[in-house]
Amino acid sequence: MPSTASTQSTSTAAHTLVIDTDPGADDVIALLFAMAAPEALKIQALTTVAGNVPLSKTSRNARLACEWAGRPEIAVYAGAERPLRRTPIYAANIHGKEGLTGVDVYEPAAPLADGHAVDYLVRMLRAAPEKSVTLAMLGPQTNLALALEQAPDIVRGLRELVLMAGAHFNGGNITPVAEFNVFADPHAAEAVLLKSGVPITMLALDVTHKILTSEERIARLRGLGNRAGPIVADILDAYAPQEMKHYDMPGGPVHDATVTAYLLQPSLFKGKRIHVEIDSREGMGFGQTVADWYGSLHRTPNVNWIVDGDAQGFFDLLTEHIARLP
Repeated sequence: MPSTASTQSTSTAAHTLVIDTDPGADDVIALLFAMAAPEALKIQALTTVAGNVPLSKTSRNARLACEWAGRPEIAVYAGAERPLRRTPIYAANIHGKEGLTGVDVYEPAAPLADGHAVDYLVRMLRAAPEKSVTLAMLGPQTNLALALEQAPDIVRGLRELVLMAGAHFNGGNITPVAEFNVFADPHAAEAVLLKSGVPITMLALDVTHKILTSEERIARLRGLGNRAGPIVADILDAYAPQEMKHYDMPGGPVHDATVTAYLLQPSLFKGKRIHVEIDSREGMGFGQTVADWYGSLHRTPNVNWIVDGDAQGFFDLLTEHIARLP
């Protein structure tokens, strides 16, 4: 078990927030969680990317999350259909062919916003006050990599990046060393690390595999008496057992929702600033986040790497917020 220090965050009372996402079961839960906290998370838009399933389905599922949360006014911009360079991969084996299992999936009432997600990011960040926008990234980092390539000056508008990405102590979930979001587009992850120059926090599998469902935690969500609680419970009941079986864990992780919890209450988490690089070379290490936890390389830290969290505190916070939804 690594030693940890309390994580350092630039979080204050509220975030001007854009969520970049590839829903995905845990993404949808993260989105519902975030949309239940309008006083703290001032969501400007959702941007979608191909990842867990193809872009048309991630974009539909993001709009479904807005509908289920009673937040149809939040714009959803569709973004990159494929990674920068690698062959596209998906995670239908985990998330189902529609990206969601356990619930009925249908075409939501609200349409996609006009325009491409990358164009939206460039336009929005150029217009934003300096260091004002937090970008939460729940999938492959393709959209931001493309935006940075097109308009490097947009970093001026970024306050911080909070990512569900990476693995070190835990090992990977798509290869022995690679986490899916990075493996799906390691060239994009590498570009974001090298070019953004803003504070980056990574909530890696190291922490998400410590924050696990239980029958009691899911039952609390199911018993909230609203529509959203049973939706989250049904998604978790269908999604969690696959990883429980693969890893022989007593519960299932809710990976992307840890990003929402971190934005709302960073004191639930622990980690430290370390140097991280992405292995984008073909071979066994492809997509690995090389996390120099012990400072062996003597290189400047560039990531706040999260390795531990308060599991019960997370589920209490999640349940409290899902209870606010319709």
